[in-house]
Amino acid sequence: MTTRNHTQDGKSPLRDSLLDGLHDLLTDRDWSAVRMSDVAAATGVSRQTVYNEFGSRYGLAQGYAVRLANRFAGHVADSLADHVDDVTGALRTAFTEYFAGVATDPLIASLLSGEAKPDLMKLITTDVAPIITTASDRLAQAFRESTWLSMPDPDVERVARAITRMALSYVAMPPEGDRDVATDLAEIISPAIEAARIRR
Repeated sequence: MTTRNHTQDGKSPLRDSLLDGLHDLLTDRDWSAVRMSDVAAATGVSRQTVYNEFGSRYGLAQGYAVRLANRFAGHVADSLADHVDDVTGALRTAFTEYFAGVATDPLIASLLSGEAKPDLMKLITTDVAPIITTASDRLAQAFRESTWLSMPDPDVERVARAITRMALSYVAMPPEGDRDVATDLAEIISPAIEAARIRR
């Protein structure tokens, strides 16, 4: 599989380092037990540095979620490069990798386990707009860079946003275990992309 540099996931080395530190902490404890000072200590920076970068504990969680969504877009970009002229195969691979990542991500595990966490739930409901915008923009970029798709730009924007929203809907309610949801979604979405290619 093609591997590319997705450093834009975190926007800067410091931001990525802090988000990596949060990820490591979440493998050992619930989100409710993570403090900004813990992230600072895990990353070797001051607590103020963490606040300067994210503004608040909620901002830290939001930054983490945006990076996770961007990585899904990265999976799509890699899959498009690896499955030239095979839209269904590209989407199936991307969704499969996405679902595997969601299933093992510690922040999502924290969201779905234990006591309710309204702050995390807001990230994928009332405050989801930044995640949708960032991820769909990155996904649209991936479609444009995959020149073999040759989709009209309005269709690129529509499809990218629809895929992003669909992917996010599976965070709070993971895919059914008795279905190949990655294949289902790929087979639902690919005809729309093929139709857009014909319109070009």
